[in-house]
Amino acid sequence: MQKQLKVTYHYNSGFSIRIGGKLLVFDYWEGEGRKLAEVGRLNKQILSAYEQVYVFVSHAHPDHFSPMIYEWREDLPVTYIVSSDMPIGTRGKRIAPLETLDLAQDISVKAFDSTDLGVSLLVRAYGINIFHAGDLNLWHWRQESSLREIEAAENAFYAACAPMKGERIDLAMFPVDPRQGMLYDAGANHFILTQKPRVFIPMHWQDRTEVAIDFARRAKTPHTEVLALTRPGESATITYQEKLLDIHIIEPPRDMADLPIAPLRRPEKTRMEAQGEDPFADSDLPVDLE
Repeated sequence: MQKQLKVTYHYNSGFSIRIGGKLLVFDYWEGEGRKLAEVGRLNKQILSAYEQVYVFVSHAHPDHFSPMIYEWREDLPVTYIVSSDMPIGTRGKRIAPLETLDLAQDISVKAFDSTDLGVSLLVRAYGINIFHAGDLNLWHWRQESSLREIEAAENAFYAACAPMKGERIDLAMFPVDPRQGMLYDAGANHFILTQKPRVFIPMHWQDRTEVAIDFARRAKTPHTEVLALTRPGESATITYQEKLLDIHIIEPPRDMADLPIAPLRRPEKTRMEAQGEDPFADSDLPVDLE
């Protein structure tokens, strides 16, 4: 059975995902001083094209949560889902680790723990499982942390990931933060090798596009395609079949008048065999998943 979504990168850890007539928005932020160019922003005109909008906030860090998202609910069908540790007064349905909320007939969300504030989120929508890590990561600074601190960070990360064992993940968005120095991608690599998401998108890479691009080149495996979306407004239409994956990249429009709202044409299907036994064997899009 063929399933399709469209994922758009906005900024930092912010993404929106169109699936059916619904839009899922994760950790939307427009940068300090709202510096994000108009082409990468969400606005009421875009949101009004959807039957329902679900806005997820993994935690209260200002680079993951902007109060301006609550302006969207005026005259629009918007539902907010926020971490249970958000400040009192934050509007929205609250969710804590290992809790599940049913949002609609075919849409639910389950929260998992984080190694920082808040939660990570697994959304099931129309048979597609979408994971947004929030600030879940193996947070250590190899050159500065003590061995005891590194061991504690590893134990916390493995414990947070353990309840996800066996969960199918079709699309994952996960931090790859170069501020950590050596082994900054250890958490992302562990997640790819243990959870085997079908598509993995690095995020939180601190405006260093080369980090996301290099990670995508190195980290793909026969089970996981790694996709770097590095320009605000850049999108990918992803078509899933049982063993076949098609990804069509859509460049950001030059201005808002060019922004497509109607469903895009589904890409042509192509096929290639997974290469070798090396989990980091190079491959090109699309990939045939065993």
